[in-house]
Amino acid sequence: MESYEALLATLGLTLGASWASGINLYAVLLVLGIGGSTGNIDLPPDLQVLGDPMIIGAAGLMYFVEFFVDKTPGVDTGWDTLHTFIRIPAGAMLAAGAVGDVTPALEIAAGIMGGSLSATSHATKAGSRALINTSPEPFSNWGASLSEDVVVFAGLWTALNHPVVFLVLLFGFIVMAIWLLPKIWRVLKAIILKIGSWLGLVDKATAEQAAKERDNSITDKNAADDPRSQTQTSNSAEQIQQLQALQVLREAGSLTESEFLETKKKILGS
Repeated sequence: MESYEALLATLGLTLGASWASGINLYAVLLVLGIGGSTGNIDLPPDLQVLGDPMIIGAAGLMYFVEFFVDKTPGVDTGWDTLHTFIRIPAGAMLAAGAVGDVTPALEIAAGIMGGSLSATSHATKAGSRALINTSPEPFSNWGASLSEDVVVFAGLWTALNHPVVFLVLLFGFIVMAIWLLPKIWRVLKAIILKIGSWLGLVDKATAEQAAKERDNSITDKNAADDPRSQTQTSNSAEQIQQLQALQVLREAGSLTESEFLETKKKILGS
């Protein structure tokens, strides 16, 4: 029983730290550092260095900076872009250190999983914030940033105190990310190409095609969800077939011009 609880605790710390690092690395370092130094969190040997006052101070300073930068529209996206090269490696290192005294192969495997998880949470956060920045008002940025702070602290607390609950929630997050990230990428791609066309860096036709694909994907989804749209689509296809058959009869001389026009109006309902 004790070994089972120890395994769950290790999984909670490993996955919780790497997941949260992709959203707010400095908050993770603060929680683990302060918790480890006060004895409230039992850190494995490789992570006990996080309780050093120098590391806690540096993490606190960077968290203070990020707290305000992350709530500034546009600046937050630049900050997220820069931290692509910081959060993901840090998430991998925290995951590798959280598994404790294990074989090198298991430590490397934990690092790979941790890096992948932090990359997923980072991409979801950065992509969604980039989309929010298309709105001119700042309130959505503030709300999103504060929500992320709350989610990180609540997620870490759950991972450390209720690892089973955290693992269930983490599975739900991964499923949501798999569904959401391709959609975020399509919209971001269209926005980037549009800006590039304004600056003369991207061919205008390419940008318009990307925007059209984005709009088509949205339209297709709405049509799939709306039975009325499906009925309209079916009726349109039937009308096209009738008009094509009418055109064949006209070209064969079976219909006069007046008969053709009258029948065409009936088909179109006008």
